[in-house]
Amino acid sequence: MKRKLSNQFLRNFLVIFLLTMLDTVLAFVFLSFASGLIAGSLAKNQYPASAIIKEDYNQIDASAVVQNGGGVQVVDKEYRVVYSRGLDTIGKDKLTIEEFTAFLTDSKSKSYHYDILYHPKGEFWLIVTFPTSIRLDFSLVYNKEAAAGDFMQACLVIAFVVLIYLLILALFAFTYSRITAASITIPLQKLCDGTRLLREGDYSVRVDLRLKNEFAELQNTFNDMAARIEHEISLRKKSEEDRRRLILDISHDLKNPMSSIQGYAELLMKKGMTEQECDEHLKIILNNSKRANRLLTELFELSQLDSPEFSLKLLETDICEYIRQICGDFVPQLEREGFKYEFNIPEDSVFALLDTDRFNRIIQNLANNVMRYNPEGTMVTVSLTVQNHQVLIDFSDDGIGIPDHLANNIFKPFVRVDDSRNSKTGGSGLGLFIAKRIAEAHGGDLILLPNKNRGSTFRITIPAI
Repeated sequence: MKRKLSNQFLRNFLVIFLLTMLDTVLAFVFLSFASGLIAGSLAKNQYPASAIIKEDYNQIDASAVVQNGGGVQVVDKEYRVVYSRGLDTIGKDKLTIEEFTAFLTDSKSKSYHYDILYHPKGEFWLIVTFPTSIRLDFSLVYNKEAAAGDFMQACLVIAFVVLIYLLILALFAFTYSRITAASITIPLQKLCDGTRLLREGDYSVRVDLRLKNEFAELQNTFNDMAARIEHEISLRKKSEEDRRRLILDISHDLKNPMSSIQGYAELLMKKGMTEQECDEHLKIILNNSKRANRLLTELFELSQLDSPEFSLKLLETDICEYIRQICGDFVPQLEREGFKYEFNIPEDSVFALLDTDRFNRIIQNLANNVMRYNPEGTMVTVSLTVQNHQVLIDFSDDGIGIPDHLANNIFKPFVRVDDSRNSKTGGSGLGLFIAKRIAEAHGGDLILLPNKNRGSTFRITIPAI
């Protein structure tokens, strides 16, 4: 790829060089043509020395030359300026032969046009001077009468100069084409290397071109793409790990109650058991059946939340009155379990869009967790406030709290405060995960607030209307 691009650049530069040479030749041709078109309108060509010269220089009419910004001088055979009108570039009344000779030979290098004519009878030189507008002197002269050896030497010198010029130009074109090609092929090679590593599974690869042109935009796009792929892959791996852990936890949580049910059922089939023993075994079977049924119910609810057909039945609800009713329903159970309670619900109406059946699941889960894990005498506080069009419901307690190592993972499936999976106190580990999903489906969230003191505070947020 690099070789092809470099050669392509070299060919392009050679084509540009040839076109430039052709354009230069055409420019000289056009300048010559244009010069011929305007030659007749130039003052220097309208009033040449031959048009105004007289045998008696005193009779020369220089008025037209002077009116057009020129000048007329006459130098006699003694090199004296005997006649001068208008523009005078000689600046002396008498010249030496050396000064006059220098004037004649240097006239081409000055910014004036001199038309010099010698009158043999009058023995004087007529000099007509006009300021030069623009002059470009370039001429190629060939004389057949020149010596053959001189002609060959001149041709060899010209050929040598042209060859050196072309070689230097070709070297410059080759070097510049390589440099230009490298400025493109090197970034492309780095991008290709990064793409190859990405294809081979190295999603941490990044490209650093250290450029500020269009390649920098391509670099940023590539790095963003690689970062997004890396993030998606990490999410996929995490999802796969969560799925395996979910299956393992489900298997474990179902195996315990089902094994217990099977064991005590086999005991009941044996003869010789007292009625009290049978009642105890049946009670254990019933509790484990409820536990397995609760787990299966929450798994079914979780599958509903993950279903693309899941939707909430939202109704405009006075959330203050709604929370008061829910808290009132929990009061008998709280008193029966020996818990204290305090509710801070505003009297004013605050409306929100709720699926009341689903939202009740959040409050029910928080209340069950408080009564399941905390001792008697724990204070349970429910408060509701409105901030920035958001309804904030804080469900707090001053109980045992949540360990720091679980605080960041408490909303993940099968994470429990009781790691032992105690059948009496441990829940399914899905309650908070489901509750958070329901809150998010309402356009809000369920979070655990940092609490350095005793207890814990869960905050439900949903948009107010």
